[in-house]
Amino acid sequence: MDVKSRNYLLMNRQALEKDIKTSYIMDRMISDEVLTLQEEEKVKQQNTQKERAAMLINIILTKDNNSYRSFYNALLHEGYRDLAALLQDGIPAISSGNRKSSMDGMTSYVKTILCEGGVPQRPVVFVTRPKLVDAIKQKLCCLGSDPGWVTVYGMAGCGKTVLTAEALRDHQLLEDYFPGGVHWVSVGKQDKAGLLIKLQNLCSRLENDSTLSQRPPLNIEEAKDRLRLLMLRKYPRSLLILDDIWDSWVLKAFDNQCQVLITSRDRSVTDAVAGNKYEVHVESGLAHEKGLEILSLFVNMKISELPEQANCLVRECKGSPLVISLIGALLRDFPSRWEYYLKQLQNKQFKRIRKSSSYDYEALDEAMSISVEQLNDNYKDYYKDLSILPKDVKVPTKVLCILWDMETEEVEDILQEFVNKSLLFCDRNGKSFHYYLHDLQLDFLTEKNRNQLPELHKNIVNQYKKYYKLNTPVPSQEDCMYWYNFLAYHMAGANMQKELHDLMFSLDWIKAKTELVGPAHLIHEYVEYSSILDQKNGTVRENFQEFLSLNGHLLGRQPFPDIIQLGLCQPETSEVYQQAKLHAQRETGAFYLEWINKRSLKNLYRLVVRPHRDAVYHACFSKDRQRIASCGADKTLQVFKAESGERLVEISAHDDEILCCAFSADGEFVATCSADKKVKIWNSRTGQCRCVYEEHSEQVNCCQFSNRSGQYLLATCSNDTFIKLWDLNKKYCRNTMMGHVNSVNHCRFSPNDEFVASCSTDGTVKLWEAHSANELKSIEIKDFFKNADDQPDDVEVLVKCCSWSRNGDMILVVAKNKLLLFDVKTCDLLTQVIVSHHSTIQYCDFCPGDELVAVALSHCSVELWNIKSLSKVAYCRGHMSWVHCVAFSPDGSLFLTSSDDQTIRIWETKKVCKSSDAVLKSELDVVFHNGEVMVLAIYNQKHLQLINGNTDSVNMQTAAQESTISCCCLSEDLKFAAFGQESGTIKVLQLLDGKVLKSREAYRTSVQHCRFTSDCQTLISSAHDSVIQVWNWQLSECVFLRGHKEAIKDFRLLENSKLLSWSFDGTVKVWNITTGNTEKDFACHGGAVLSCAVSPDGSKFSSTSADKTAKIWSFESSSVLHELKGHEACVRCCTFSPNNKLLATGDDKGEIRIWDILTGALLHFCSPVTVDEGEPTHGGWVTDLSFSPDSKMLVSSGGYLKWWNVTTGESLQTFYTNGTNLKSIHVSPNFKVYVTVDNLGILYVLQKL
Repeated sequence: MDVKSRNYLLMNRQALEKDIKTSYIMDRMISDEVLTLQEEEKVKQQNTQKERAAMLINIILTKDNNSYRSFYNALLHEGYRDLAALLQDGIPAISSGNRKSSMDGMTSYVKTILCEGGVPQRPVVFVTRPKLVDAIKQKLCCLGSDPGWVTVYGMAGCGKTVLTAEALRDHQLLEDYFPGGVHWVSVGKQDKAGLLIKLQNLCSRLENDSTLSQRPPLNIEEAKDRLRLLMLRKYPRSLLILDDIWDSWVLKAFDNQCQVLITSRDRSVTDAVAGNKYEVHVESGLAHEKGLEILSLFVNMKISELPEQANCLVRECKGSPLVISLIGALLRDFPSRWEYYLKQLQNKQFKRIRKSSSYDYEALDEAMSISVEQLNDNYKDYYKDLSILPKDVKVPTKVLCILWDMETEEVEDILQEFVNKSLLFCDRNGKSFHYYLHDLQLDFLTEKNRNQLPELHKNIVNQYKKYYKLNTPVPSQEDCMYWYNFLAYHMAGANMQKELHDLMFSLDWIKAKTELVGPAHLIHEYVEYSSILDQKNGTVRENFQEFLSLNGHLLGRQPFPDIIQLGLCQPETSEVYQQAKLHAQRETGAFYLEWINKRSLKNLYRLVVRPHRDAVYHACFSKDRQRIASCGADKTLQVFKAESGERLVEISAHDDEILCCAFSADGEFVATCSADKKVKIWNSRTGQCRCVYEEHSEQVNCCQFSNRSGQYLLATCSNDTFIKLWDLNKKYCRNTMMGHVNSVNHCRFSPNDEFVASCSTDGTVKLWEAHSANELKSIEIKDFFKNADDQPDDVEVLVKCCSWSRNGDMILVVAKNKLLLFDVKTCDLLTQVIVSHHSTIQYCDFCPGDELVAVALSHCSVELWNIKSLSKVAYCRGHMSWVHCVAFSPDGSLFLTSSDDQTIRIWETKKVCKSSDAVLKSELDVVFHNGEVMVLAIYNQKHLQLINGNTDSVNMQTAAQESTISCCCLSEDLKFAAFGQESGTIKVLQLLDGKVLKSREAYRTSVQHCRFTSDCQTLISSAHDSVIQVWNWQLSECVFLRGHKEAIKDFRLLENSKLLSWSFDGTVKVWNITTGNTEKDFACHGGAVLSCAVSPDGSKFSSTSADKTAKIWSFESSSVLHELKGHEACVRCCTFSPNNKLLATGDDKGEIRIWDILTGALLHFCSPVTVDEGEPTHGGWVTDLSFSPDSKMLVSSGGYLKWWNVTTGESLQTFYTNGTNLKSIHVSPNFKVYVTVDNLGILYVLQKL
């Protein structure tokens, strides 16, 4: 250190030791790299403030000139300006342009220039933001050698000062553009006296080595002139930095044809001065990872070692560098207070987060409030109104026009004032402007105006009602989406219980809102505002919430379903049903249906969502049960709320189908793996990709995180036969487990994370040690599948998946149709269950309670088994296609299922376990008799039930039959019933008591159809063969109709003991059932004949075929009258209209065509509507058709039921059944009652309202 500098320190030592607090001064000196951490510790060990100051000065005296400059600047910036003035004359002279770099990349020249110019040092903890630093440098270069202004603007605490100082740490910039140096002035909020002092100090600094000691300027004008001369003569081509400018009048004092950079919250502050102007906007938010980096540097820990609260803290800081730094500095001093500071932020206790750095304001709330205080009183009131804006929402100008009852231009002028002062942000989206507050500004406003919030919310609701009166916004209006999303929020904020009740319990509002935004947001509102909505009666809210939860997958589709019709399917006690019925009765001419036998149906699931546009292969709960992640064939990852289905994150994640996804134990990350051979890790809240792993050489089938929180270990398995372990903190695979000889389908960590289990197509399950990747055990699952000779089955045993018990002692394995439970230590088989003979198990999961196991099956259902008692405790039906995945929530109270039908269903475990397992087969017969609907149905495979469709009561049920029942029929007089069995047996029984009257072993194959003749004495039947049997069951005589070469598809009775039959051999025949002779033979089609219909006058019949054509035939001439071409798929059904003029045909693409019988001309297409990608217009095949008596309406069955206007081809109504694949529809003669059964075995008796 120079002798002069050393003397100044010794000379003023007493004053320095008396006044300075060393903590913040040392922070600055450490950041300047002139003080070490060991030296800081030495100072801190001293007992008193004075002793600490003395120790610091002793250490400085042993160092070089840079430490003196650093100490001087630290005094200046920490508010010890009087003490800094004592040392000013001792500042060492600047050495020549030494380019030797220091450790941080700055040259000595740069350090000296910045130190002399009073530029703040880097904070103790500094994280670079290169894009913004480069932007500031670029604008400074734009000044060239001309006078001008660069404005770095942004909201409080966004990092303007730090970034500006960082931009100046550039040797080339200073040497090429500002060789005269830089001069930093911290201005802040000043009156004229304060500004004069700032100017006097600046002039004094610039004159510091002048031989002429001038008196300080006496006023601002004099100071301005002196500054102009100094900058022009003594410091040409230098840069003046004015930090934290609040008022434009302040700038006029520095407007003297020099180059100036200012930092400000007010973008418009340079409007009052002349010259070239450039702007740099400092965004308000740091990336999440940058925030974690700052915290880790403050507390001197690796990011991976930070406690769980770190992520929450960074989120609560809303990306503000200031807040993160304040919290980091506090945690450095109080390392055990993570939870405390998190709570303060969550509770908006900004006053508690007090100064712990060199920032100019004592507490966070002071930093924000000072900006607001600068507004005039009128503007303060307008700004206060913004306290009720929702977070993260860009509000259209029109909303504020309605709130303030002003014209657009007036509102935009007010808001621009806020924008200029960085109190508000504006997004110019095309022609319209949208405005939003930073989260911290909104939190501050909310806290400041907490007592006035209800009144502010009430005001905006009243202004909305005044503007829209009894109408609702329409989509063409720019404010429409805002009101649909946030009107309920404002009503709840104002505690307007009646208004909120009227809004949320209105089917009109629900219809309008769900059409625009889907049901998830509404479900969320029912949950969010339940305390207000439930004040009178919680049942009504539950009714509406359940209605939306169970129909959400329908309400999210196009064309939008009729919400009134959906409401009519609710229980009759439901408020939704009662409102829907009132709507239906008011709408004259509308077509609505009442589901009259719905009373016995219980919904076992609590939520149905349709987040994907294709099959959903996997879904899982987060550990806190609040979120669900899902993935599938549409290549997207979705994260949504488990309570409402509200989408949180949507990512186009891979280039091929995504086969599995998994949450990390702390919920921060989601892993995905795909057929594109990649594994990717995503931030579960922001959707940002953290890393991509590409070491597998074939499709990756499964990914699973370890169970311990904070330990980011991931297991993946692939068709390449390998299991790999990944540590998220490393770029490459940690371990590879080799041992399988075929594709590995599934892998799971044991509960304690010590082991990994893997399942393979090679027929084995292997257990591995997670730490070493060594194989511990291998179980040959194929040994447990033997053929009739007790030899191993030749068929490949594909082991699908496995699940650990809670304590890790047992492992459950799935292969084919078996559940196998093994002891982990001994590998002994403890128990096995054959779940189904008709389908394979796709997936299984152990309930955390260890007794229940959920099993997903290929035939659309899920079963729950008690693994201890080996009994099936629940049968869950609801999905319309293969179920790929089933997973319990961490507490076992819920489980979810995902399916090919694009839906995810969430079920309540207890509710499901209490349900009964009642299923009807789709083959049934119906008789409409004296206003009653009598249904004969096959119940649980082996029983026959006679059901009164009007009352939903069972009039008769048979005992269980020895063989599965395959078909059934009723006599017209309701005295007899008949049924066929898979064993080939036919039985006739008396309906009065269910007694079997006659039995006949008629076939060797399953009976397909049976029908009584009109006199009930004869039963006609067909099976999987080419012979029709005509059995006079009372006389025990039988006639065989032989002639078809392949199996009979179906038959129909004609008048005069005639019968029409059609077959897979492409022929149609007319028989005399008395003699058994063929009377007419029609070679109709090249492919199988799938259906026939007879015209009302009996002169014609139609046939449809797998060859994609339909034909109209004459009985009399035995010739084809018309060949109807145009269908693009199998034509599955047909029917004539009662007026004998029309024929309707339906095909496997869901298309219905109406033809003119006389000319064979095509009159109409039914269902020419556009629908969601990949979804057929009729939800699948059209399986049955029926005209109304006046031939003006048509009903069709397929994926669901649809009614059509025959004249126009337009859809009149759609009835969405719970299941799908409706095989037929039975229609009453007056076209007012409709009966069908879906593939879930649910019976529908529908009546026209």
